[in-house]
Amino acid sequence: MSKKIVKIIFIVVVIILCVSVVFVFAINAYVKFSSKTQIVTDYSNVDSVDCILVLGAGITGDKPSPMLEERLVKGIELYQAGVAPKLIMSGDHSREEHDEVNVMKQYAIENGVPSEDIFMDHAGLSTYESIYRAKEIFQSKKILIVTQEYHLYRALYIARQLGIEAIGVPTEHHSYPGDTAREIREILARNKDFVQCVFKPKPTFLGEVIPVSGNGDITNDK
Repeated sequence: MSKKIVKIIFIVVVIILCVSVVFVFAINAYVKFSSKTQIVTDYSNVDSVDCILVLGAGITGDKPSPMLEERLVKGIELYQAGVAPKLIMSGDHSREEHDEVNVMKQYAIENGVPSEDIFMDHAGLSTYESIYRAKEIFQSKKILIVTQEYHLYRALYIARQLGIEAIGVPTEHHSYPGDTAREIREILARNKDFVQCVFKPKPTFLGEVIPVSGNGDITNDK
């Protein structure tokens, strides 16, 4: 192979990489910009919503991770302020030894939320799947999503693309080890979910309809 051909190939590869990087950052900016107006910090004037969706964020044994605890605290605060009559705890319960949703529900019960007002989504394996299932399984038409602000942009974008009216309330801001790495991963995750929202694949698990207007204890598995 001549040096000229190698040079041309190198230039083409560099151009492709540069264009790809531009697309990645453009999609990231679009997802953030298009969701900004749906994020509120003053929820006193929020119209009634069907439910508060708290997204999972890991557990340690039978305790929520610090980031998940932040989400639970804010979700419970919103419930007790009368913003919504029900909570959906959506997380990963794909293994018996990793049960985010029962940990989340137990935390809420210990902090004064009646069990019947707490629904558990045992198959919230990703942000996309949690929101898809909030609509299709729990029949939510208007939801309030609680998570850290960096995560809210993507969650709200997904909800909008799936035809759900949604607003987001961020947790209190705290710094954690690995924040920079999380921000970088989130750029890639926004791109991934942008593509998912184009094709709208079904989640890993669906199942019978469980209207969020009913009794949350129907989702108990213990």
